[in-house]
Amino acid sequence: MSKANRQRKVIKTIGNYLLFFGLVAFPVTCTMVLFVSRLVVDLGLTLTEADVASAAKRTFANVIFLSLLFMVIDTIRRKLTVERTAGNIAEAAKKIVQGDFSVRVDTAGPFVDDNFTEIINCFNKMAEELSGVEMLRTDFISNVSHELKTPLAVMQNYASLLQTPGLPEEKRMEYAGAIADGSRRLSDMMTNILKLNRLENQQIYPQSESFNLGEQLAECLLSYENVWEKKEIELETDIEEDVLIHGDKELLSLVWGNLFSNAFKFTQEGGTVQVALFTADQYAVVKVRDTGCGISPETGPHIFEKFYQGDTSHATQGNGLGLALVKRVVDILQAEIGVESAVGKGTTFTVKIRRDMNGGVEKAL
Repeated sequence: MSKANRQRKVIKTIGNYLLFFGLVAFPVTCTMVLFVSRLVVDLGLTLTEADVASAAKRTFANVIFLSLLFMVIDTIRRKLTVERTAGNIAEAAKKIVQGDFSVRVDTAGPFVDDNFTEIINCFNKMAEELSGVEMLRTDFISNVSHELKTPLAVMQNYASLLQTPGLPEEKRMEYAGAIADGSRRLSDMMTNILKLNRLENQQIYPQSESFNLGEQLAECLLSYENVWEKKEIELETDIEEDVLIHGDKELLSLVWGNLFSNAFKFTQEGGTVQVALFTADQYAVVKVRDTGCGISPETGPHIFEKFYQGDTSHATQGNGLGLALVKRVVDILQAEIGVESAVGKGTTFTVKIRRDMNGGVEKAL
């Protein structure tokens, strides 16, 4: 302990003692004066100067002793109920400042005040949230760096090949196309990151309206017409008519776009993609089924996590953000999503949304 700290501690101790001395001296002195006065009046006693001086000295000694006793008791009380707990919180706060988010403050102990218990609970909750944020930040940086590295490496390699003298036109177009695909993947990833960030930070608020879900599904499917024709994928649709829902049309288009994109992307040439819409009680149910590679049982629980790609062989076809975006939108719109899959047999995604039972009058989402 430094000299300055020792001096402050001594001054604080003296100040505390003087405070208790003043608090004890006043009531004790008043009580003694009143007591002696009543004795003189009621009993007719005569007190000499020596008697008064002796009583004053004893009273003063008692005041000094009681002040010291009260100060010691109060010091022990504060150490047990305040200083120890406050010190634990301060020490934990220092560790958090240093980057250790695993620290927690123990709430156990018979002398911990209820107010401190509430503070400690809030502190531990804050530390837990900071730990989660730090983990997400670290994973995000790691995953983004990894995801950026692959397309950038591809673009760099093909750009170098484009500089080859006497390169045939066919190869030149092939390499230019590869660079364009890489830049498109980077653009898509950045777009999805921004969308997901805005959704997670609640910067996008649902704009509810009543609309025909079947028409939206048909329009979204038509935007992938060139994809299924190029891969000769058989598209089967079973869309119930006049199914109205009340929700954010633009956000839902992100859901269908990602589900359709994955279905066509991971379905081999000549495969089948099925899209169905039907009603079940107060719900509108959309099923998107493909005959693609499927999802393994180990991968299934993680498919809605950001940047997760269970099948590394398809790493060049996505960035692991699409389904995370889908899940966030579904949660915001208070809908439900489920997945059934088997390796080598395909995958089925099922989305359940509450219907607009009153033709747009009643908000169902």
